[in-house]
Amino acid sequence: MPLTTSAASVALALSAFMAPQPSVGNVPATMPAAQTVKEYVEIYFADAPVMVNIARCESQFRQFDKKGNVVKNPNSTAMGIFQIMSSLHKDTAAKMDMDILSVQGNLEYARYLYEKEGTKPWNASKACWSKGTHLAKSN
Repeated sequence: MPLTTSAASVALALSAFMAPQPSVGNVPATMPAAQTVKEYVEIYFADAPVMVNIARCESQFRQFDKKGNVVKNPNSTAMGIFQIMSSLHKDTAAKMDMDILSVQGNLEYARYLYEKEGTKPWNASKACWSKGTHLAKSN
C-alpha cells in the first residue's frame, strides 16, 4: 500500500530524526535546535573552560546579529562567536572543510587554533577572559 503524502512526510521526518548524527568526540557536530549557542559552546569546550570565557568576551556567545548576519567587528575582519580573523584564517578553515561563518565551523576552527596556538589568538581580549581562568593553555 503506498504511503499518503502526510504519512510520507512523517516517515521522512522520523528517518532524519533517527539517523545517526555526526559528532566530534562526545559532542554533536551540529547544534540541536533547542540548545542555545552558550550551551553548545559550554559542551563543546567542556575540556577547555577558558574557551567558554573567550567566547563570552569576544561575542557574548553570538554568531549572528538580530538581522541574521554574522557578528563582525567593525574595525577588523573578526567574525562569529570566537571573532576569528577572516583575513587570516578563512582560506585555511575552508581547506579543512570548516565554515567560520557557521556556528559549528566557528567552534571547530576555534578548537583548531586553541590546540595549535593556545589562547594567543585571543590575547587582545585577555583582560576580559583571563579572570578566574585556571586551565588556560597559553603559548
